[in-house]
Amino acid sequence: MFKINRTEESRLTSWYFETDRKLLVMVLAMIFVAMIMAISSGSAMFVRTMNMAHKVQWYDFFVRMIPFYVIGVITMIGVSMTDKKTVMRLAWADIIVFFLLLIGTVLFPHEWNHSHRWLMLPGLPRVMPSDLMKPGFVMVTAWFISKMKSIYEGDMFNLKRTLFQVKTWSWAWYLAPLVIVLAIQFWHPDFGTMLLYLGTLFVMLFMAGLPGKWVASLMGIGGGLLMLGVTFLPHVRARTLGMFGAVDPRSQIGFALRAIRNGGLFGAGDKAYIVENLPMAESDFILSGICENFGAIVSCALIVLLFVVFWRLLHQSKYARDDFTSNAIIGTAAMFGIQVCINLASTLRIMPAKGMTLPFISHGGSSFVAYCLLFGMALALIREDKWK
Repeated sequence: MFKINRTEESRLTSWYFETDRKLLVMVLAMIFVAMIMAISSGSAMFVRTMNMAHKVQWYDFFVRMIPFYVIGVITMIGVSMTDKKTVMRLAWADIIVFFLLLIGTVLFPHEWNHSHRWLMLPGLPRVMPSDLMKPGFVMVTAWFISKMKSIYEGDMFNLKRTLFQVKTWSWAWYLAPLVIVLAIQFWHPDFGTMLLYLGTLFVMLFMAGLPGKWVASLMGIGGGLLMLGVTFLPHVRARTLGMFGAVDPRSQIGFALRAIRNGGLFGAGDKAYIVENLPMAESDFILSGICENFGAIVSCALIVLLFVVFWRLLHQSKYARDDFTSNAIIGTAAMFGIQVCINLASTLRIMPAKGMTLPFISHGGSSFVAYCLLFGMALALIREDKWK
């Protein structure tokens, strides 16, 4: 059995032996699945949308994704070698830069697929600031919660003390920019990402000891935002009400469900044709493409892998010695787990379609690079907490 012995103390060998190799291998396995699907569903996407007179090759979609895979993997491994201070510097840089770019989506709106959540930068591909801000959001939130806990001890959720009496450390400084972010996401509209941010924050606050009355209040706020969306946004209303009617076989969700059924247990092989008629099969409905091409058994194995990644993060947060590290890993698990659930539930018609990618698996450069950065930060914090 090939085995590497720790015979020297270099930065690379220290990283190899100290990093959470199980988590890293599982993430790399998800990226490998993404590369396979970039060829499979990507080629189907080009058949569906491109003029074949352009002589588009079946592998063009995969080639187009290679830079994102390279940048993402290098970012994840590089960041995982750093320490807590570097992670926080990266987190602050991430959240400041993409917060400003998020404001840019309001000042210079670029509509694509009925949403303004994208920004076109000169010489660069289309980017989604809300996606790229996720790592900074998780880390800064974890840092702020740990600071509030250390300063106010068991009284951090006393709003008379920590909000209305604005001091150096107050919830007001955190909530003010968060409200701006949520308002912009509501304006885009991008209810899926807004729900993801709120859900992640809720889990992190709950694990930090949020009182029951505030749990009920936050759930009420979430329900109120949903009602506002249904009332004032026609496409949100149509998708929500569509959940209670018969499935149109020619609709997006209709094609998605038919593709899953057509795949059976072992995949349709050469008979996998429904996915070629499914819009967003390479991103929002990637599970349908996997089911039709490779079958329910492979799809369930992938879902198990996603669950094990989630469980591994929770396991590491439970045994973290540092409060900030524990909060950050919980936030990473919440962000990852909630997005997985939203994507799968949308594909299976358990909830209205939200335009949410499947982390690491779906096509989407912004989402892929953001999650590579987030997991690189998590790996760095786990390694330092365990060994330093």
